[in-house]
Amino acid sequence: MNFLAHLHLAHLADSSLSGNLLADFVRGNPQSLYPQAVVDGIFMHRRIDVMTDNLPEVKLAREWFRPQTRRVSPITLDVMWDHFLSRHWEKVSPDLPLAEFINYAEAQIGMILPDSPPRFVNLNQYLWSERWLERYRDMAFIQNVLNGMASRRPRLDALRDSWHDLDAHYEKLETLFWQFYPRMMAQAKRQEL
Repeated sequence: MNFLAHLHLAHLADSSLSGNLLADFVRGNPQSLYPQAVVDGIFMHRRIDVMTDNLPEVKLAREWFRPQTRRVSPITLDVMWDHFLSRHWEKVSPDLPLAEFINYAEAQIGMILPDSPPRFVNLNQYLWSERWLERYRDMAFIQNVLNGMASRRPRLDALRDSWHDLDAHYEKLETLFWQFYPRMMAQAKRQEL
């Protein structure tokens, strides 16, 4: 899962959106660094990452990547799941429009920014002003996201080429998304994530 899915599942679980978004920027035990609700959100994010990586649908999707991009397939797929979520938001959340959810999420996360790591603050400057979560629905933007990650981390250069795997298996990936994401939503609502 990437940013949008983590925020959405946190919202469904009545968990801290701030903690769920912050998690990738915090190493080790966050217990003494943040309020308990944020800490709980960080741990939820980590559980979701482990769960997602072990889903049979995600393992199957990784097999569709070519040998030269298979190593980065978990990252590529995380971004792709956000694409499908953004694209189909109206089906997933008919009572809360995406723009309204994004405004709510931004307000929640803004409360912890003064005490957040600089890299997280920097991410938030772009995430909201450039409307990433809405733009995920556009596959050209997904390609830009993958290229941007590859540019920032040279060891992930294969992300640039992983775009072709997404394009080649788009319909099958969309089918897999609809197989596992509704289950995760139900688990979030039952606070089982």
